[in-house]
Amino acid sequence: MAIVLIVITTAVIITHVETMKKVLLLAISSLLLVACQQNVSFTSFQSIPSHSWDMDSVVVFHPIVEDSIGDYQMLISIRHTDRYAYQNLWMFVDVKQDSVLLRRDTIEAQMANARGEWYGKGLSEHTLPIIYLENITLPKGEYTVGIQQGMREESLRGVSNVGLKLIKNIP
Repeated sequence: MAIVLIVITTAVIITHVETMKKVLLLAISSLLLVACQQNVSFTSFQSIPSHSWDMDSVVVFHPIVEDSIGDYQMLISIRHTDRYAYQNLWMFVDVKQDSVLLRRDTIEAQMANARGEWYGKGLSEHTLPIIYLENITLPKGEYTVGIQQGMREESLRGVSNVGLKLIKNIP
């Protein structure tokens, strides 16, 4: 009887420990998920009409920086379909604060490898985040970020959305 009681007690303790491990793992995962989401200061996607990005069309975002202490990353995301015909994408990016041009860049995004396999996530639509600026210090205020396609096509088919994300680096 004593041996059966010890075996049952041990089984209950082991089950309890395993349950506690699962609960602790779930709690830690939840905290990490919440902590990771808190450093995103701004995120937005703009739709491209008819999935065709015109050469003269500028996609505009208005992120607001409320905390000037610390560095930020700025990411541009391109969402496209299989109708996108190129391996790369050239873009012109302007960053302004209070109508003052802070920087103007020409950037190239590699959209696919040499075999034509898309980078990014998705099946029928692919989303590719591109690090535009890293470890930048931004004073408080509202910014205007304009993104324009820089390919030699009047209308660039297959691009469905352009996004901007501003992430505060956590030391």
